[in-house]
Amino acid sequence: MKILAIGDVVGRPGRQAIHRCLREMREKQGIELVIANGENAAGGFGLSLSTAQELLGDGVDVLTSGNHIWAQKEIIPYLDGDLPILRPINYPSGVPGHGYLKVGKTLVVNAIGRTFMTNYDCPFRAMDKLLAEVNPKPKVIVVDFHAEATSEKVAMGRYLDGRVSAVLGTHTHVGTIDTQVLPGGTAYVTDIGMTGPSDSIIGDDADAVIKRFLTMMPHHLTVGKGKPVLNAVLVEINEDTGKAAAIQRIHREIEER
Repeated sequence: MKILAIGDVVGRPGRQAIHRCLREMREKQGIELVIANGENAAGGFGLSLSTAQELLGDGVDVLTSGNHIWAQKEIIPYLDGDLPILRPINYPSGVPGHGYLKVGKTLVVNAIGRTFMTNYDCPFRAMDKLLAEVNPKPKVIVVDFHAEATSEKVAMGRYLDGRVSAVLGTHTHVGTIDTQVLPGGTAYVTDIGMTGPSDSIIGDDADAVIKRFLTMMPHHLTVGKGKPVLNAVLVEINEDTGKAAAIQRIHREIEER
């Protein structure tokens, strides 16, 4: 089976990129499942109900998230509902939402890192617990690991190698070149990249970000400009074994209208 994982969707440009090319990609490449990290889809910060519905309506099957999932308060009541929206599995117990979801033959999991982030529960032990307890356990398991540190992402890939089908990094918005199938059959990439405005600094207006670095004073950040770009990875997985056969990076620039 073919699974497409789309990197952090930033604001309207990111949503436009998905709107304009996802359905065509699904049809031409025979993609069976689409996962997108949507925690920056609403104005570059958080996920609203309307932006979630827009992305799902344009062909995304599951929306993952990370540290900004709580930024738009209106989405919180829906995290326990029927919408296919995940928050990281290693938030403390009792918070709204869920960290994994079964879609057809695939288990989609969302986890968040701790290095340079904050004091979440251990993502490694959270994954151990899930894999030990989920029943029945699908052969195909895809993990969105939303983390800052390259080392922590690589460690998670190696830790889960052979136990899940894919570990796909999000959060830093800069795509990495290390797409690979690890020795145990797990597809891996440190960061998928960003789906959003090309004329930006990781999705934000470049001038505002530079001003913040120069002055060390807080400045309001807005979504950047320029043609939308879509960054994703396409993973091919053997449904019978759950092992990945291939992982391919996708970078598409969408002409402005």
